Amino acid sequence: MLYVIMVSHGELAQGLHSAVKMIAGDRQDVFSISLKDGMSGDQYAENFQKLIAAISPSAKIILLADIIGGSPLTTALKVLADKNLVTSTRVFGGMNLPLALGVILSGETAFTETAEKLLTEAKDALQEFNINLEQTDEDI
Repeated sequence: MLYVIMVSHGELAQGLHSAVKMIAGDRQDVFSISLKDGMSGDQYAENFQKLIAAISPSAKIILLADIIGGSPLTTALKVLADKNLVTSTRVFGGMNLPLALGVILSGETAFTETAEKLLTEAKDALQEFNINLEQTDEDI
């Protein structure tokens, strides 16, 4: 089974998870957890351990993080390593809604997709929306 876990500083992971639920439905294979303001690293690690307690050693994990090198990600990786799950984990930083949806909706195939393909899709979703202020009422 493939699990997608979103980790972040603040409430970003839970907010992204909420948006994913609106679009893809509530799923038992998607988790989110955040390092909140004032929370110790030890408390976050304990919360992460509880979050992954039911994940079996045969599972695959895609870990999406707000930033590479941040405490939520490095602590999560330490906990995964302690549980011998890090070798079956792929990690991506700079998570966004298109990346999360692409991974979640792809299911197990997301684990075998190339990083380049997953990242290209996420990057391609980032675009500027140009507003044409010269539209007439008939154009709207």
